[in-house]
Amino acid sequence: MIQLLLVSVLWALSFGLTARVADLGAPFVTAARTVLAALVFLPFLRTRGLGARRTLIFAGIGALQFGLMYALYIASYRWLRPSEVALFTIFTPLFVTLAGELFEGAPSWRPLAAAALAVVGTGICVWTGLGRTGLLRGFLLMQASNLCFAVGQVLYRRVASRSGRADRELMGVLYLGAAAVALPFLGPSIAWAKVAHLRPDQAAVLLYLGAVASGLGFFLFNAGARRTDLGTLAVLNNLKIPLAILASGFVFGEAVDWPRLAAGGAVIAGALALNGLGPGRKRR
Repeated sequence: MIQLLLVSVLWALSFGLTARVADLGAPFVTAARTVLAALVFLPFLRTRGLGARRTLIFAGIGALQFGLMYALYIASYRWLRPSEVALFTIFTPLFVTLAGELFEGAPSWRPLAAAALAVVGTGICVWTGLGRTGLLRGFLLMQASNLCFAVGQVLYRRVASRSGRADRELMGVLYLGAAAVALPFLGPSIAWAKVAHLRPDQAAVLLYLGAVASGLGFFLFNAGARRTDLGTLAVLNNLKIPLAILASGFVFGEAVDWPRLAAGGAVIAGALALNGLGPGRKRR
């Protein structure tokens, strides 16, 4: 579980940093993060003995979990405000739990209840009212994005555990699969005129977002997914949101509704506790 906690902190800090490169356009930022993540893990890539079929499976998982997820996520910005995008990510734990029960069998009410409680707790932290109508298309795009990320997590923990390979040896394949999806989808919409005026501080932020938040972050997340139970994985998908609110207040000086954050955080902690009460949880 420690890997999932560490990556939640990394991603919490990345929300505020992403705002500093937002004027470069979401397509370019996303493509840059995907390519940089792939470059970080290419030196560790070990496909010898893995087999062409299994290599393609891992590339497909990366294309789904990171590439297609990002593509749908970016597309949702046409219909949603950034705050609404963040809000609609809170359903990911439910998708993780449902996908896990589908692929791993042995249905149980406890992980689903813990995931649902995590959604409620995160909603308490971030819900401020949508204030407008006509959001169905953006909402559906975000749920498709959440589903891709959730199914990718479950498939990776299932397939990687049978590969006999360390996570660092596999992530390069996943990131290459993601880049194969992200670059063709996002390339035509990149505002190259803005990219041409990239500042040194923006380049540094992009390097952090690509190499650390995406590269190291997704590596830690998938490594943690292999080593924890399904309910905990589902709940920790949303831990980054209250942590991001904390970072906004302490690091970036934004106003924070502390009572709302405390209440939501308590509910998320309750979700972890509920999942922890389950006897004989299977760890992979």
